[in-house]
Parts: sequence; structure tokens; C-alpha cells
Amino acid sequence: MTEAEKQALTQKLIEAAKKEIRLGYHRSDDRLDMTASKIGGRPAVPVGFEWPTYTGTVCGDSDREKKTRPLSFLAQIRLKDVKCHDEEDLLPESGIISFFYDLETMTWGFDPEDKSSARVYYFPEDTDLTYGDIPEALDEEYIIPELAVTFTPHTSLPGYGDKDDEPGISRNADLDWDEYMECRESAGGDDIEDLTKLLGYPNVIQNPTMEEECEACSRGFRQGNEQDFAAVSAEDKEDIARKAKDWMLLFQMSTVETDDFELMFGDCGSIYFWIRKGDLKERRFDKVWLVLQCF
Repeated sequence: MTEAEKQALTQKLIEAAKKEIRLGYHRSDDRLDMTASKIGGRPAVPVGFEWPTYTGTVCGDSDREKKTRPLSFLAQIRLKDVKCHDEEDLLPESGIISFFYDLETMTWGFDPEDKSSARVYYFPEDTDLTYGDIPEALDEEYIIPELAVTFTPHTSLPGYGDKDDEPGISRNADLDWDEYMECRESAGGDDIEDLTKLLGYPNVIQNPTMEEECEACSRGFRQGNEQDFAAVSAEDKEDIARKAKDWMLLFQMSTVETDDFELMFGDCGSIYFWIRKGDLKERRFDKVWLVLQCF
């Protein structure tokens, strides 16, 4: 790649850049305010809140009988804390969004029945909130300790081979990995992949077509193997590929680790909460779809 070609690629990456809000976390010596942004602990929820559950089998253990389990509380974001970093004005200005997931079953998001294994709630500013009581049925192994969080804005760029709709930087382009990453760094990116963050591009581990998986599963089509793909008609596949562009990353969560606690998704994986742009604008957080990827 010539220097002129590198400059052209760098410019394309700059034009394709998004903004992401990265979360750092740490143990706090003091108990956090009920509505504080945090990972784990007890969530702030409306009075009378019904804790979400999921009925399914543990991932990889198909012989086990389906069982109803409480979801684990992952994190809550006080939106006032991140509004100054939300340059595209994508998130609500105030209130709280809370993320839940079944850490025991750890669904992949390939099956339409996986939907209720992950939930996102939005509580507007004027909601009467109280501490949510963690269900007794939730095994201690799947309860995340309370961690204070910090927020850092950062440039978000597609990884090598991740993007498919931008001439010159798509996964079909004939690009050298080292040269691509050099240009990506020049455009403001870095090579940190194990991230918990809001918005931006996902840090892809496996299949870069998560948006299509979300669109297909939300329509009732299973994904994940050749037989599932073959069951979808060519017409539906075309429409799914077109509508997949409506999906965007809301929240990515990777390994959470402290001196005495570790939360890992599969083998050093991440979970990705996706939402259609229109649903985010209308605050329809019940429409999210979760995908898990790992090594």
C-alpha cells in the first residue's frame, strides 16, 4: 500500500468513525447512591417492579430440563452521567437504563426463544424508584458485586474485516492487516478489545454480521448453523440484510474482574445489546436483542 493509499484509507476511517463511551470500574469504599451508575449490586427499580426471569436450558447442556431462572442484574447507567459524551444525541437525556441477563444459561442469541434471557429497562427521571431485592432463587455465583463506574469518550472504528458497506474498508476489500491497523491508529483507534462500553462499533470476536442475526432472530428465524441459514428463503435473506442496517450497538459488556470476583462470558467473550435506531429513538428498550461471542 502506498502512502497515498494509506492516507486515503485513514480518511475513510475518519469519515466512518463513531463515538463510544467506555466504562471503567472499581470497588468503592462507600455504598453508592441508589441511582448511581454502576455495575452489579442492587438496581434502582420502580416500586412494584417484577424481577425478570428466563425459562430455558443451560447453554451446551441440551439434555437438561428447561427451568425458570431470575436474570442477573448487570449494570445501570444514570443517563445524566453520560449525556455530555453522547455527541450524536442518541440516548435519553435523563433517567436510568438497566441491563439484565441470565448468566447461568448464557444464551448466544441465535434462537428466537432467547429473547427474554436479556432485558433492558428505561426508567424516566420522574419514576418513583426503590432498591430492587435480588431474588432468593438467584445463585450467589450469578450475583455481581457493586462496582462504581467511570466514563471515558473515545473514537470508535470498525475492526479489520468487520465492516461490509463502505467501499475501501469493507471485509471484502483486499487489505493487509498490519497496514489497516496502522491506518486505524492514525484515525484515532486503538487495539483494546476487551471493553465494556455504550454505543460505537462492536469489538467483534466471531461473526461480524451480528446485525443480521438480530434482524433474523427477531423475525423468528433461528441462526447459528448451515441448516438454519438454508431454512431462510432468498427473499427473506435479502430483506434481512437490508433491514439489518437499522440495528446499532447499545451496550457491550466484556470480562469484569476485581481482586475477588470475575465475570466472563464464555471463553473471554463479550455480550452485545443491539437495538434498532427507531426503537432507541422511541425508547422501546424492550425491543433489544442480545448476542454473545467468545473465543
